[in-house]
Amino acid sequence: MIRISHALQTYAWGSRDAIPDLLGVAAPSGVLAEAWMGAHPSAPSVAQDGTDQPLHAFIAADPDSILGEDVVARFGGELPYLLKIIAAERPLSLQVHPNLARARAGFEEEERAGVPLAAPHRNYRDTNHKPELVYALTRFEAVCGFRAPRRAAELLAGLDAPLAKELRDVLRAQPTADGIREAFTQLLEPATRPSPRDVQDVVDACAARLAIGSPSPRADRTVVELAAAYPGDPGIVTSLLLNPITLEPGDAMFVPAGGVHAYLRGVGVEIMASSDNVLRAGLTPKHVDVPELLRNVDYVAAPPIRIAPETFHGATKVFYAPVDDFELSITEIADDRTHPLPGRGPRVLLCLSGEVTVSSAIGNGSLTLAQGAAAFVPARDGELTVSGSGTLVQADVP
Repeated sequence: MIRISHALQTYAWGSRDAIPDLLGVAAPSGVLAEAWMGAHPSAPSVAQDGTDQPLHAFIAADPDSILGEDVVARFGGELPYLLKIIAAERPLSLQVHPNLARARAGFEEEERAGVPLAAPHRNYRDTNHKPELVYALTRFEAVCGFRAPRRAAELLAGLDAPLAKELRDVLRAQPTADGIREAFTQLLEPATRPSPRDVQDVVDACAARLAIGSPSPRADRTVVELAAAYPGDPGIVTSLLLNPITLEPGDAMFVPAGGVHAYLRGVGVEIMASSDNVLRAGLTPKHVDVPELLRNVDYVAAPPIRIAPETFHGATKVFYAPVDDFELSITEIADDRTHPLPGRGPRVLLCLSGEVTVSSAIGNGSLTLAQGAAAFVPARDGELTVSGSGTLVQADVP
């Protein structure tokens, strides 16, 4: 096993102190939004083994031994997941991630068109899908997936704004996924996109309803808060079509490919398929591609997918996402006993608190990780145990 670095991302919606306090790293431009631990070539971790090579290069030297033959057979010679810490002090973009078939096709289309891989307007930076799971370290708020059409129509019915009435009529006429598609598309497509004044009328109506005792205070408050961050953006109004969700520390949520979502605030651990494919439709200064996002959206109404953990050995909670690319476990120990770690194959470890020592079954190798330290464990190291006092995150392959 080897220590690895964090690849830091300085997006504007990040936090000045959350990631520095958690990982003991500096914020190079005032704020840190994400810390990546993985082998995605956009921002790979560095193997701190004396070679200082990117993790994907370290893996490429001996993929069968490092990833394991089973993982290579399923995913090729690449680590199939990416682990992150995310810290949002203001809302992220309204976004969706592509499925595997669309990611492959979209990547090839942009390659043929000659769009540089690092171009800001590039949609597809790799050929992978990007289902993801977020585990809350603080209270974490988001909107995710579409509400039932009738419930969205009820929310809109109490708002004295022309745009709200138009959307309400669409959903009442078609209380189905087709109605959701029409309302969502009307808000985002250039031909039907509402003006900033129309959006502000909805914001003002939500604020007025809040002032007199709203029957849906969280929905109205979200609209008002999004308007403060992104005034005039139609993505503000789309939040009324989406499910609100609050994760308390220790809760986890899965976002499938095609699931529309926007994270509003909070600090969490994220694990996802190893991809940097994000399609945005608003609530961001970054590149927006509404037609491509709409091409990838799942319009079926469904509540957010909460993932309940299974507990192993009295210390480890494992969150099994409904995908083959990754699983996440959280081990909390305070008794100085040695505990087995479930999981196998190539693993990324991150110490969230305290100090723990991880030992491998093969070669009697061990590594002590203090808070903020991360490590990569090749498949060849076999089963792991952990001792000490602290909290350890482990990413691995099912």
